[in-house]
Amino acid sequence: MTSHRDLDWDGCYNVRDLGGLTTVDGRVTRHGALVRADAPSGLTAAGWAAAVDHEVRTVIDLMEVHERRPDGAQRPPGLTEVHVPLDGTDDDDFWAPLRENGHWGTVLYYRPYLLRFPHRVAAAVRAFADAPPGGVLVHCGRGRDRTGMVCMLLLSLAGVRAADIADDYARSDSERVMRIRRGLGHPDDNTQVERIYRDAGTSSTDAVADIVAWLDPRAILTAGGLSEPDLERARTRLLA
Repeated sequence: MTSHRDLDWDGCYNVRDLGGLTTVDGRVTRHGALVRADAPSGLTAAGWAAAVDHEVRTVIDLMEVHERRPDGAQRPPGLTEVHVPLDGTDDDDFWAPLRENGHWGTVLYYRPYLLRFPHRVAAAVRAFADAPPGGVLVHCGRGRDRTGMVCMLLLSLAGVRAADIADDYARSDSERVMRIRRGLGHPDDNTQVERIYRDAGTSSTDAVADIVAWLDPRAILTAGGLSEPDLERARTRLLA
């Protein structure tokens, strides 16, 4: 897992390419196929130029409508945007207890979410598989949890090793990411998140390892309505 995966796009703080990861059968994920990020609305003109230079041609937005903010700089022409709201916040019976205990902002909500809403995450994977030629940028607000869930499923589907999937999630809380985040005026939220994990009797490292070990991407995505050809298109797009 080399540092060249981390991307410096002016106006964002949590951007990285998911290429260069080895799978259990010896294949490698393709550079430029999938980039994960925090909300690109903060990108400057130079940041958007960097995205285009990286061959990004499709942006998959996982945020709810009320979360979206106008872009700070004009997007270059030729980008396709796909909206796949991941949360389904209208289901208050599901979200209310997760808001109360804080699990909604951690991987602790992944398992109940994936069992309840497989169709939502399947829609995001389908958007990746069916995107026009070029790289795909997937993002939420912070670029950690919703984006992390989709990326975990895609990397697991491709057969990336569990330790590397867990490491990729952890990078969203790295010192580098937090330093850039603070420089852009965002608050440091890691202290509260670690307290939530402690209250749940675990740690961020153990919780991520547990969810990666539990993930069965094919079962989840087929329950969400994807066919075997759909899954193979996603795999093929991600793998070199």
